[in-house]
Amino acid sequence: MKRLVMAAMVTAIWSGSAVADPAEGMWNTEVDDGAYAHVAMQPCGENICGIIARTFNSDGEYNSPNKGKLLVRDMQANGDGSYAGRVWRPSNDKVYTGTMQVNGDSLTLKGCVAGGLICSSQEWTRIE
Repeated sequence: MKRLVMAAMVTAIWSGSAVADPAEGMWNTEVDDGAYAHVAMQPCGENICGIIARTFNSDGEYNSPNKGKLLVRDMQANGDGSYAGRVWRPSNDKVYTGTMQVNGDSLTLKGCVAGGLICSSQEWTRIE
C-alpha cells in the first residue's frame, strides 16, 4: 500500500502539478507607433503565444482591428527564462525572428532580421 501511495504522489508531482510557465499572464507593452497593448501570454501547444487582448492610444482604450491577433508566436522555452520563436509587428504587418527573456515581472521582447544582426526590442511589464 505504501508503494501505491508513493507512486501516486510521484505521478501527481510529475504531471498535474506542473508550475505555470513564467511567461504566462497579462503583459503591458511599450508604446509603438502611438499605441500600446495588453498581451495575454498563454500556452499554444508546447510553446507560448501572446494574443493582443486590449489596445490603448493617447485617448485611452480603443477597439483596434489587431485585438485578438497573435503578436508573439510559438516561443519555445529554453528553461532559463529565455525563449525563441517569432514576433509580429502590427504597424508594418511583418513577422520577425523573436526572442524573449523573462525576469520576474519584466519581459524583454526582441524582433530581429539578418540572422539576428539587426534587432529591435521592447520592455514589457506584467500586469497579471
